Amino acid sequence: MKSTIYYAFFVAVLTAGFFASCDSKAKKVENAQENVQDSKKALNEAQRELNEEYPAFRMEAEKKIASNEARIEELRAIVNQPGDKLLDDLRRKRIAELKLINADLRNRLDIYEKENSDWEVFKREFNHDMNGLLESLKDLGKDNKD
Repeated sequence: MKSTIYYAFFVAVLTAGFFASCDSKAKKVENAQENVQDSKKALNEAQRELNEEYPAFRMEAEKKIASNEARIEELRAIVNQPGDKLLDDLRRKRIAELKLINADLRNRLDIYEKENSDWEVFKREFNHDMNGLLESLKDLGKDNKD
């Protein structure tokens, strides 16, 4: 007898839990609408943040890219002077690679404006690549005759 009462109580608790956990269709629609509105707010916030930061970031990046182009031309002029042929050929190759990297950075900057992907990821990767290019330009311009 006791086991029947326990069994009936257990079934009643499970049934009550099942019905309590089920949401009505109206509640599900309401939750979905709230999620959509939250997503729209997050998107608007991200776009507002991008609109504030991107123009200044772009101007600074354009300055660095132009500076890199000038430095590449200086290095190219130095390499074209008479000197050690083997070393100059290696430097010409490296200068050509750096020029391509610089052009790629400019291209990525232009593409980002059109696609607007994740701002923080773009900014971090762009700055990392820009700093790597700057270091390469500095290293290439050093005279290692010590």
